[in-house]
Amino acid sequence: MSTSTGTPTEAVSTDTAVVRALRRIRVPQTQRNRELALLIFAFAINGAAIALVQLGSEGVIDWTFLVYCGGLTALVIALHILLRLRARAADPFVVPIATLLTGLGLAMIYRLDLYWERHGWDAFSTRQLAWAAIALVAAILVVMFLKNYRVLFRYTYIFGFVGIVLLILPVIPGLSGGGNADVWVDLGIFTFQPGELAKIALGIFFAGYLVRTRESLTSTGTRFLGMTWPRARELGPLLVIWLVSLGIIVLQRDLGTGVLIFGMFVAMLYVATGKTSWVLIGVVLAVSGAFLASRILPYVGARFDNWLDAFNPELMDNSSYQLVNGIFGMANGGLLGTGLGQGRPYLTPVAESDYILPALGEELGLIGVFAILCLYMVFTSRGIRIGLAGQDDFGKLLATGLSFTIALQVFIMVGGVTRLIPLTGLTTPFLAAGGSSLVANWIIVALLLRISDAVRSRPRVVIG
Repeated sequence: MSTSTGTPTEAVSTDTAVVRALRRIRVPQTQRNRELALLIFAFAINGAAIALVQLGSEGVIDWTFLVYCGGLTALVIALHILLRLRARAADPFVVPIATLLTGLGLAMIYRLDLYWERHGWDAFSTRQLAWAAIALVAAILVVMFLKNYRVLFRYTYIFGFVGIVLLILPVIPGLSGGGNADVWVDLGIFTFQPGELAKIALGIFFAGYLVRTRESLTSTGTRFLGMTWPRARELGPLLVIWLVSLGIIVLQRDLGTGVLIFGMFVAMLYVATGKTSWVLIGVVLAVSGAFLASRILPYVGARFDNWLDAFNPELMDNSSYQLVNGIFGMANGGLLGTGLGQGRPYLTPVAESDYILPALGEELGLIGVFAILCLYMVFTSRGIRIGLAGQDDFGKLLATGLSFTIALQVFIMVGGVTRLIPLTGLTTPFLAAGGSSLVANWIIVALLLRISDAVRSRPRVVIG
């Protein structure tokens, strides 16, 4: 008499499920162990930076703020545990780099609050702590519920519509949050910068749109100067995005967001088609647009004047005062810096936001600035590697586009504060004070984690 309680097929299926579960438990999670080691290193640097700021500014260590920062550490650990359970193959470098940059920015913002004696909710560091917690929760939710990033491909045009609406919000009467540029929306309880979220929505739209139209964009064109140039009818999408970018510059007085969105589209267009001619056309359109804006719009022209003649005494006492002070601050820091809490970054207006890199450069020196730029370089290279490693066209374009957006934003800000290019109104990713930017950039981190896990787990899935 048989004692079996099920069919052979059911027994084999049960055994297979048990074996898979045991394999998941027993196989070492190399990527996650590497990530944990890097996170411990990042936590140590961030804690030491805040302690040095307190010692340099006050002479004593205030454990209260360090305990608050411990809450952020707990959220990062929660994200790490979630990755062990839901995305074991995700890239191990992205989260530690974002954590380290966020901590360094928070330390400098806190240092400025100590000098200006800002406390409670009036302190930028308190608000940055709260926004960092919200950003990490948003990243955790994206990793938890976005099990397959390819579902975003289905809503390509919805994301495009959402991105345009977010860009339009600041110019709607009654919603403007004030400032030199119409980039803020005031909801009464808080203000936020919708352009930061718009870059994610438009990145998803660009990726989906280019996957659908890649064949027409890569069709044979005219050979000239060793390159294949697109036909006139294929220039339509690029010209539309160029006009949208100019509209942002004109209507919102926001040079940075216009350049950022146009640059992201050109980069993704190059990845989708492989044609260098698209990049050259994009550069020509960007330069011509900037030139026209500098001649027509007074505020853009003033930025170019500050860039070309910053040390003119007439400008130094007025419009270029902030730029020159930031340069003097970095010069004062020299190679090794003055030390955290011992410089004078407070002499530069808005040092916790637009000029946080010169503030860090003064107290960490040229070596510290190079280290921060290297972190951005590794972050961007990992993101581009995630995109190029997969065979999914949508994921490739999305990962590459979002990573390039971070790199372009860093270039625009670093180039602006060092007088390499005219200054624009963007934030330095992860470092600068600003909740909208922090939330958007941590969502980008979550998307890169999901894409990298899918690339390593299912490398042969193709869409498009």
